[in-house]
Amino acid sequence: MRLRDTSEGELLARIFPIYAGSGHVDEASVPVGPGDDAAVVGAPGGTVVATTDSMVRGLDWRDDWSSAHDVGVKLAAQNLADIAAMGAEPTALLVSLAADPDLQVSWAEDLARGIASLASRAGAPVVGGDLSGAPAGVVVVSVTALGDLRGRAPVRRCGARPGDVIAVCGSLGLSGGGLALLHRGEGTLSDAVWDEPGCSDGGGRGSDAGSSRSAAVRELVTYHRAPVPPWQAGPRAGACGARALIDVSDGLVTDLTRIARASEVGIDLDGTVLRERFAAGSLTVALGEREAWHQVLTGGEEHSLVGAFAGEASLPPDTDRPWVVIGRVLPLGSGGPHLTVDGEVPGDAKGWDHFAR
Repeated sequence: MRLRDTSEGELLARIFPIYAGSGHVDEASVPVGPGDDAAVVGAPGGTVVATTDSMVRGLDWRDDWSSAHDVGVKLAAQNLADIAAMGAEPTALLVSLAADPDLQVSWAEDLARGIASLASRAGAPVVGGDLSGAPAGVVVVSVTALGDLRGRAPVRRCGARPGDVIAVCGSLGLSGGGLALLHRGEGTLSDAVWDEPGCSDGGGRGSDAGSSRSAAVRELVTYHRAPVPPWQAGPRAGACGARALIDVSDGLVTDLTRIARASEVGIDLDGTVLRERFAAGSLTVALGEREAWHQVLTGGEEHSLVGAFAGEASLPPDTDRPWVVIGRVLPLGSGGPHLTVDGEVPGDAKGWDHFAR
């Protein structure tokens, strides 16, 4: 059945029960949920953190690469990572879908299931959104995420200071590596079918270096289709005094350069740690050493958290997904804010840009 074969009300009647499982909605945190012109969401900390992201069919995903469930997981993940990067806890999600009326109703339902699966794990219920028609072939989905700082100050990009350590929580390069494999024609849509999305281990290394290449390919492609960022680590980092945070959405070099510019500092990364803790394992098995290294530096849509801390002693004591020190913050040099790896500017380390291709 296509969207044109049903009504907006009938589609909402199918989707609302799916989102109802995305998290317990209590009247204190969400006094008014879906069903009215707008939801009402509480802000115990007195402020609201808000972010939004959109995905466009053919640009941000391909139907032969990603299921609707995958798209839902990725869309929720990138918004949850943005909330976490401010040191906030996610409280609610709003979902919008603009679609060609020939889109299958089952696709819209699977999209909702993907979003709901991550919303439930994050404790951020879906409280509303919007439905709209679109021209032939067009499908655009977006999520707006709301968060609460619980009385803490936001962790911004501009707080890094010389002498701070740079640390990352989560993986590096897996999503970019998965995308590179898909462009090569490796990985099938059936590789990424699951009830609940998986995630890499806390060190970001992925599979054992001795694993088969097919398993490594599957891991990278799966992570690209439906990454699961360590959003729980953001509020913990904020509580531990993180100076600056950002999620790795456009590549490690690109995103840390943003912190360097906002903080007016230099950042030098430890190439040995990056190679041994992140490029080794699945990335090298699937892509080879050179491409694995490139993806660690430039791979986007990872949505791990990276930031500056006063010292190793101030890193959050997370045992499930630990923070790994990968560099240091340096004083501002004559060349202005900059990022280096082992003292050298990394060549050919351009991250993702939506408009500059």
